[in-house]
Amino acid sequence: MKKQDILENQVNLVYLALGSNLGDKKNNLNKSIDLIQKEGILIKKKSKFYITKSWPNENFPNFINSIILIETRLNLDKLFLKIKKIEKKIGRTKSERNHPRVCDIDIIDFNGDIIHRKLGNHKLNIPHKRMHNRNFVLFPLYELDKNWVHPKLNTNIVILMSNLTSEQLLGIKIAQ
Repeated sequence: MKKQDILENQVNLVYLALGSNLGDKKNNLNKSIDLIQKEGILIKKKSKFYITKSWPNENFPNFINSIILIETRLNLDKLFLKIKKIEKKIGRTKSERNHPRVCDIDIIDFNGDIIHRKLGNHKLNIPHKRMHNRNFVLFPLYELDKNWVHPKLNTNIVILMSNLTSEQLLGIKIAQ
C-alpha cells in the first residue's frame, strides 16, 4: 500500500468558519451546514451564531458567523474543492476582497497542521493568517474547544482572546 493510500483513509479533524452578510444570513449558514452533511461529512460540533460588524468596511451589512468541527476522510484538496462548490450553491459570486457575500467558508484548522501552498488559483494558508485577531473566529472556536492551540503561534485560544481589543471584545454578540 502506498503512503498516499494511507493518507486518503486518514480521519481528518477540521474546523471550518462559516460567514454570511447578505440575504437571509442564518438561513445561508444553515444551508451551508446541510450541504456539508449531504457531502457525507460528519459535523461533530457547531457553535452558536455570532453577529459582528463587517470588516474592514463597517458600512457593509453585519456578518453572522459560526464555527463547525467536522470529521472527514477527504484530503485537504478535495475538502477545499467541495467547500468552494457549496459556497457557489448557496449563491456566492466573485466579488472584490472583503465585500459582502452570501456565503464564506474558510478552513481554520486542518489536523493542527501548518499549510501554505497553492491549489489552482487559490492560496491555502492554514491556519488563516489573521484568524488570531478576529473575534468572529475566536469566540465560536472557544465555545467548541477551550483548549485549542494555534498551530503556528503555539498559543492557547484563551491567550489569543485576551489579546483582542476592548472594541473587539464588545463588538460581538450571540445571534438570537
